[in-house]
Amino acid sequence: MSDYATSLGVQYLKATKHSREEIFEKRREEIAPAEPFKQKQYEGAPVIELPKVAPPDASLWKALRERRSVRKYRDGQMDLETLSALIWAGQGITGRIGNYLLRTAPSAGALYPIETYLCINSVDGAPPGLYHFNVPFYHLSLLAEGDYGRELGERAMGQPMCWRAQVVFVWSAIPRRTMAKYGSRGIRYIFLDAAHICQNVLLAAQSLGLGACPIGAFFDDEVNHLFGLDGEEETVIYLASVGIPK
Repeated sequence: MSDYATSLGVQYLKATKHSREEIFEKRREEIAPAEPFKQKQYEGAPVIELPKVAPPDASLWKALRERRSVRKYRDGQMDLETLSALIWAGQGITGRIGNYLLRTAPSAGALYPIETYLCINSVDGAPPGLYHFNVPFYHLSLLAEGDYGRELGERAMGQPMCWRAQVVFVWSAIPRRTMAKYGSRGIRYIFLDAAHICQNVLLAAQSLGLGACPIGAFFDDEVNHLFGLDGEEETVIYLASVGIPK
């Protein structure tokens, strides 16, 4: 007998559906909000300023047509300008409305629950290590210096692209940012937000002549632990390797 109908995923989808009959009457969970407009900071961490780069003059349609998941990379260094372009494509600021910092990827309610971390393996101008992207100041905060690519790969179920790529993007979610407004349905929006960001990075990589591959298979709490996340207030939900295609 199939477990589909009783699976946790299907039950969640059912529980978070909207209908015309109950949309204004259904009780929403009382979830305390995260501090509004507060961006995550790592005070005292060494900082690498990202160079401001102009987006390349490349065709979106060409990138859409040619994009494929690339899992094999060759040796070599990515330059800091290229890394900056990839980061900007994912979560660069494109405007401001009041306290809201609008970005290249949409977010439900402009709440931006996704944080960007990086495992840098080979980038000129940034030593190998684990980093956090500071959105408003547009710099990288160094969390731990060292060769972490293989360790990340082992926590991603042994996938070698994590240590062969020049960089691996790691996206976490702070669910409270979204759920305080949308309740459990907000989980749907959080994963959509992450997907928008990842697709931007994949298309940017293609336009820059790089290869990229999204990664959804990993041991959640092992990756959380690597980046110092508690797995509840903040948890890793998506990865993507980016490198020089072999």
